[in-house]
Amino acid sequence: MKKLWGGRFTKTAEEWVDEFGASIPFDQELVEEDIEGSLAHVTMLGECGILPAEDVEKIKGGLIRLLEKAKQGELEFSVAYEDIHLNIEKMLIDDIGPVGGKLHTGRSRNDQVATDMHLYLHKRVTEILGLIRGLQRALIKQAEKHVETIMPGYTHLQRAQPISFAHHLLAYFWMLERDYERFSESQKRINKSPLGAGALAGTTFPIDRKRTAELLGFADIYENSLDAVSDRDFIIEFLSNSSMLMMHLSRLAEELILWSSQEFQFIELDDAFATGSSIMPQKKNPDMAELIRGKTGRVYGHLVALLTVMKGLPLAYNKDMQEDKEGMFDTVKTVVGSLKIFTGMIETMNVRADVMERATKQDFSNATELADYLAAKGVPFREAHEIVGKLVLHCIKQGVFLADLPLEVYKEASPLFEEDIYDALNPRTAVNRRNSAGGTGFAEVRAALAKAKQLLGTP
Repeated sequence: MKKLWGGRFTKTAEEWVDEFGASIPFDQELVEEDIEGSLAHVTMLGECGILPAEDVEKIKGGLIRLLEKAKQGELEFSVAYEDIHLNIEKMLIDDIGPVGGKLHTGRSRNDQVATDMHLYLHKRVTEILGLIRGLQRALIKQAEKHVETIMPGYTHLQRAQPISFAHHLLAYFWMLERDYERFSESQKRINKSPLGAGALAGTTFPIDRKRTAELLGFADIYENSLDAVSDRDFIIEFLSNSSMLMMHLSRLAEELILWSSQEFQFIELDDAFATGSSIMPQKKNPDMAELIRGKTGRVYGHLVALLTVMKGLPLAYNKDMQEDKEGMFDTVKTVVGSLKIFTGMIETMNVRADVMERATKQDFSNATELADYLAAKGVPFREAHEIVGKLVLHCIKQGVFLADLPLEVYKEASPLFEEDIYDALNPRTAVNRRNSAGGTGFAEVRAALAKAKQLLGTP
């Protein structure tokens, strides 16, 4: 087949070389964006008097027919035409004749592909923002039911202090809120049009770049044609934001995996998000959470790969930049799927509040309450810390917990201990008293829930 750019060449590449260089196996994902960009471009060419109205209408008619076929999945692409741009142009020419070749007036594949990706990411980031909000709502819904469900809080994966389960869930709400802000901010840079920058230097045709930007819904244009065709910052930023989001999801996935284990038994995941074993009939594996944890590394890899591609490239466009798409497409698929799965897992998980609370009574996570008790009575905290540490050591040797010690043992450690120490040792009391801003006290958690709901516009 004759190449649409083949006039300069005296021989054709072997088929396997064409296949290696072609991007159509993956960039056909951009088919709708490519046609949308072409519709805006040809509309502008007509308005600026660069193409006659008759040609513009004929080209627009052909593009609209192609767009309808694309939405129905009826287009067939060929490696012989390398990429989505040349495939669409070939289909257009086949449909309306040589006039279809006028579509490429005043533009290059360099600004065309950049435009396609800006349009694509704007749509997908908008979708991701909605999915983040969905997961945040699922977290709020669970948190509302478990404000007064207490559980062990951990540092170093060792029991530290008792906390509200809702407080734990809301920590992820706020992580996701930062993710939401990052993706929202990135739209400023995604929502910018490179169309009309040409191959690298602009064009001699009297085009109107701001008009095509307006037609495509972009907020602005790139100010420099070299920058317009060679910039991939917006994709790198998307991959970076996605990596951060996946890191947060992976942390929560790890906790769900631990909590659903026989050792914890804090939660049970719905059967829809677990699998069994082919050999061990009793198994219920948290496979979806494990997959999300695993796919996080996949997203990190795409970020590092594109940074590596871009780090040594001179201006302007280089064929290396064809490597910007597969990682972007895969990251979109991974992030969208992970958010949907996670929302379902959180909405349907069964929380075993009784197991969580029982765990807070079978450890020394209330030891800080003793130190605070003494500090409130004037004992320097470091001295109080040492007194309580010795009491914990005594309990370990005796095989008991702090609440099991008789008052006389406390009195021997410090005469400041009184009968009310047992109330202070109660995990529920310990949680409820922590009402400093952002703390785990029930009143503070309810205030945090109200703030989170207001942020989301949830009644």
